[in-house]
Amino acid sequence: MHSLPILSLAIWLPIIVGILVLAVGNDSNPGPSRWLALIGSILGLIVTIPLITGFDNSSAALQFEEKSVWIERFNISYHLGVDGLSMWFVVLTALITVITIISAWEVITVRVAQYLAAFLILSGLMIGVFSTADGMLFYVFFEATLIPMYIIIGVWGGANRVYAAFKFFLYTLMGSLLMLIALLYLYTQTHTFDIAAWQAAKIGFTPQILLFIAFFLAFAVKVPMWPVHTWLPDAHVEAPTGGSVVLAAIMLKLGAYGFIRFSLPIAPDASHFLAPVVITLSLIAVIYIGFVALVQEDMKKLVAYSSIAHMGFVTLGFFIFSQLGMEGAIIQMISHGFVSGAMFLSIGVLYDRMHSRRIADYGGVVNVMPKFAAFAMLFAMANCGLPGTSGFVGEFMVILAAVKFNFWIGFLAAFTLVLGAAYTLWMYKRVHFGAVANEHVAKLKDINKREFFMLAVLAVFTLYMGLYPKPFTNVMHASVENLLSHVAQSKLPLAQ
Repeated sequence: MHSLPILSLAIWLPIIVGILVLAVGNDSNPGPSRWLALIGSILGLIVTIPLITGFDNSSAALQFEEKSVWIERFNISYHLGVDGLSMWFVVLTALITVITIISAWEVITVRVAQYLAAFLILSGLMIGVFSTADGMLFYVFFEATLIPMYIIIGVWGGANRVYAAFKFFLYTLMGSLLMLIALLYLYTQTHTFDIAAWQAAKIGFTPQILLFIAFFLAFAVKVPMWPVHTWLPDAHVEAPTGGSVVLAAIMLKLGAYGFIRFSLPIAPDASHFLAPVVITLSLIAVIYIGFVALVQEDMKKLVAYSSIAHMGFVTLGFFIFSQLGMEGAIIQMISHGFVSGAMFLSIGVLYDRMHSRRIADYGGVVNVMPKFAAFAMLFAMANCGLPGTSGFVGEFMVILAAVKFNFWIGFLAAFTLVLGAAYTLWMYKRVHFGAVANEHVAKLKDINKREFFMLAVLAVFTLYMGLYPKPFTNVMHASVENLLSHVAQSKLPLAQ
C-alpha cells in the first residue's frame, strides 16, 4: 500500500470529482450531481482507510511519503506525508465530507451541483493542508481553502451572508499574509521550503519571536482564539448547515494544526517565552466565551461560541508542553470534529423543518421527535464532557496535564465543564423538554432514514472514542514525543 500515492488520491480524487459534478450539474435534474458527489466522497473516504490499517504507530517519521520537484528554482517540492499528528485529521476530513454531502441531499435545491462541488473541492484542499511537508505547498492549500468556504457562505447562507463571508475572508486572509512573510524569511535562511529543514534550523531569539507572532496571528484567527474570534459566530449563523459542519469540524483545526507543525517546532525558544500569553488567552476563551454562550438566544450562535471555548482547550494543551496535554489537545480536536459537527447537523434538522434557530421558538420537541431528541441528548452530553463520550477524553487529559503544570491553571480550565454543562443543557432543556410550545412544534416530523444515518454515524464515533480512545492515542504517541523533544531543545545559534 505504501507504494500507492494514497495521499495524492485523498487530495485530488474529491477535487476532480467536484469538477466533474460542476460539469454535469443541472438544477432541473440534480439527481446525477448528487449521486456523483456521494460516490466521489465515499471513494475519497475509502482511499484514506490504508492510512489507518498501514500506519506504523512506533514511528515518528513521515509515512506514506510522496515527493517530486514542483518549482526547482526555489527548491519547492510536491512533498506529502503524514505522521501521528496529522493522520487522523485526513480520515476525519474525508468522513465529514461524506456526511455533509448526505446532509444536503433533500435540503439544497438551488445550484445543487455548485454546492456539492464546493464541498468536494474544499475537502481535497483541507486534506492537502494536513498532509503536506513543504511550506509553500502548505500555504497554497491553506489559502485555497478560503475560496470554497467563502462561496458556500456567500451563496447559500442566510440574510447577512455577504457580510459574514467578507468578514470570514478578510480576517483569515490578513493573518495568512503575515504567515507568508514568515515562510519567505525561513526560505532566505535555509534556501528551501522543506518544513523538516525549517524545524532543524538555528534561528536567533528576536527572529524567533517575530516568526512566532506572525504564525500566531495566522493560526489564532483560524482557531479562532480570543480576541480574534468575532468572525466565527457570524460565519456560523449565516452559513448553510453543511458549511457550519465543515467549518467547526475541520476548518478550525487547520489553525490548531499549524501551531504543532510550525510555531512550536520552528520557534521553540519563542514558544516557551510566550507560552504564558497563549495560556492566558486560552483560559479567557474557555471561561469568558463560556459565559457569552450562556446568554445566546440563537442555537447556532451558542454552539459557535461553544466551539471557541473548546478550541481554547486545544491551545492550552499545546502550550503546557507535556505529553499528556499535547495528546489531550489533539484528541480534543478530533472529538470536537465529531461533536460540533453533530450539534450543527442537529440544529440543521430543526431549521429545515421550522426555519428558525431561535431557542424561544421551540419547546417540547421530544414529544414529537423522540428519535431526534435522543441523538441530540447524546451530542449535548458529549459537548458537556460527559464520561463515556469523546468530549470527556481530551478535556480530562488537558485538565490533568494543566493541574500537574500549575494547579490554578488546571482549576480555571476545569471551569469549562461547569459552563459547558450550563449552556448546553440549558439550551437542550428549553428546546426539547416540557409541553409542546406551539402549533409549529406540534407539526414536526421525526427524523427520516437519511437524517438518522448521518446522526448515527457520528454517535457511534462519539461513543467509541469516549469508551475506547486507545486506537486514537496510540497513533500519536511517537510523534508527540518527537515534537516535545524538538520543543525542549533550544534553536538559538551557539553564539547566543
